[in-house]
Amino acid sequence: MYDGNFSLWCDFVERDFIGGEFKELLNNQTINGATSNPSIFKSAILNSSAYLKQKEDFKHKKAKDLYEILATTDIKLAAQAMLKNFANKDDGFISIEVDPNLSDNANATYEEGKRLYGKIAMPNVMIKIPATEAGFEAMSDLMSKGVNINATLIFSPTQTKKCLDAFQSGTEKFKKRFLNADLPQGVISVFVSRFDRLMDDKFNELGIEKSKLGIYNATKCYHLIQEANLPNVRTLFASTGVKGDDLKASYYIDELMFKNAINTAPLETIKAFLEKKQEIKEPANQKILDEYFANLEKNEICMKDVYSKLLSDGLNQFEIAFDEILKSLK
Repeated sequence: MYDGNFSLWCDFVERDFIGGEFKELLNNQTINGATSNPSIFKSAILNSSAYLKQKEDFKHKKAKDLYEILATTDIKLAAQAMLKNFANKDDGFISIEVDPNLSDNANATYEEGKRLYGKIAMPNVMIKIPATEAGFEAMSDLMSKGVNINATLIFSPTQTKKCLDAFQSGTEKFKKRFLNADLPQGVISVFVSRFDRLMDDKFNELGIEKSKLGIYNATKCYHLIQEANLPNVRTLFASTGVKGDDLKASYYIDELMFKNAINTAPLETIKAFLEKKQEIKEPANQKILDEYFANLEKNEICMKDVYSKLLSDGLNQFEIAFDEILKSLK
């Protein structure tokens, strides 16, 4: 763990990596958690030879069942590697996402999340659920049963508030059911860099500073989470890798090193971050944020449209990746 209760997690999972470099990063306290998503598993399962034997052993299984065998094996191995962190209350969590095609079905999301959590059977696993209307319901229901939740694809303050409501509701139900038990943990994964990739060209035309929207929007969401003061919920900044050479590789980690926050980043981004010691930063205050977004409104930038597009694109990207995994396993 870094100063100010800032945590760094690795946004990458792959069988050989878990058995090698991942353990080194944990042992030297570079990272203390990890995340996965369908795009990460697509790259790993389709391109790594580490899965060939297990694919062959279970080739008679249906595609989704085979995928779950491969993915849950990785998640369990990673969770086992981080049990020391978890026992020391130094995070130690790994996330696995439910089938993104279920994002509009609360009951199916809940049932799959419960099944995956039970199948992996590790206390330091988080079930990752997209922040849709159905997702909020499933998050609350799962947390009420003691399941740790990673709410993903958060772009807007509205989504953030709904996640907080879902987590608070689920936690209260859990506390009534399980007196004096450790609370299930939740993270709200606020996506960052996708804002700038979408809007920087437009901002360049308008004379608006580039590569700030993602940071300031994430900061708005961070303030909401901090103000809610839920003891078992933290902000997780996601989508923090950069594209191209315009920005320093660790830009989105450096700028979002806030107290009590987590940043999950690709391996190459983490390595760039480690090249220079960084200090905990004070987030921009509400006045600065209000002025920034008021200026966007003056320039006819509709943030509601931006949020809607990014959520739609994010869901679509994960659905495509998930479907391509299943197609390759048939």
